[in-house]
Amino acid sequence: MEQESDTVSIGKQLHANTYKREKDYLIDNLINVDFIKKRKNIEIHEVKKTPKMEKSHEYQLLYYMYYLKNEKDLDNIVGYIDYPKIRKKVKFELTPEKEDEIKDVIQKITKIMKSNIPKPKKLKICRKCAYFELCWI
Repeated sequence: MEQESDTVSIGKQLHANTYKREKDYLIDNLINVDFIKKRKNIEIHEVKKTPKMEKSHEYQLLYYMYYLKNEKDLDNIVGYIDYPKIRKKVKFELTPEKEDEIKDVIQKITKIMKSNIPKPKKLKICRKCAYFELCWI
């Protein structure tokens, strides 16, 4: 569903135009990392258009790092969120506190999935969300 989103399409174009030599990585048919660099650490990068939903971007990146650590036994990972339009790059590390946060989010999502489907709450950002049709149509 997300692949049909105009926002995702714009993001892919931004990624392709800004990071021409970098390719994305689909891992276990589950997570899609915008690009990876192997340096002192393994750097995973997510490219975003704007920092409007910065907390969501952070959780996405932290989840990717958590997944790679726990499913692929990688522990030397550093994450970056790249905002090329504003020339900003934010670094993240999967600290024990951040890992606990991700575990908590996963538990909450699992609980929601096992319960009755909650009614969506319409927010300003909903109109531009890749999942708009899932909630509102």
